[in-house]
Amino acid sequence: MADSLGARAKPAARTVPDRAWQRMLSGRRLDLLDPSALDIEIEDIAHGLARVARWNGQTVGAHIYSVAQHCLLVETLARVKAPRLDRGRRLAVLLHDAPEYVIGDMISPFKAVIGDAYKAVEHRLLTAIHRRFGLPPKSPPELVDLIKTADRQAAFLEATRLAGFSIAEARRFFGQPPKISTSIERDYLKPWPAETAQARYLDRFKKLAEE
Repeated sequence: MADSLGARAKPAARTVPDRAWQRMLSGRRLDLLDPSALDIEIEDIAHGLARVARWNGQTVGAHIYSVAQHCLLVETLARVKAPRLDRGRRLAVLLHDAPEYVIGDMISPFKAVIGDAYKAVEHRLLTAIHRRFGLPPKSPPELVDLIKTADRQAAFLEATRLAGFSIAEARRFFGQPPKISTSIERDYLKPWPAETAQARYLDRFKKLAEE
């Protein structure tokens, strides 16, 4: 409709809804607010976790210390502590940080600042990941406790070997140092290239999924 001066009225600006999904290299489109197990692929998880840095990248070495490598270390420490852990529970340990392939790895102090919003997104993603790979949506308390223990042990080792923490400082934040074999020290505490971390994570997943 023209006004008294003959000018045409401008159409209302079109509003574009905020995007709450991420396109994966597999072609999947994962909705962060309502993630579907059908949109989750282990190849996407392995690719992403191998390229997400622990400790905000503040670690020594030519490569980042990736979340994929951390998850393999945690699963190894959990098996040391609970040698009879069954396949499904070992798989849950391996996948404990899998949501970070989408939301990244925030350091604990920043998670505390954000609060429940981050935890809610993380929980929804982990539930969908568990469903995708045939695990119970919620892990039993004893498994949660085992994961937390192994995760703290891994954090102590990473902090003191890679992230510049003193032993005393690491004890304050992560508890007592774990006793580990020389093979764990050699195999898991030197940062790998992303391609190596991705391949080893995928290989471990397949071994646990096929047992």
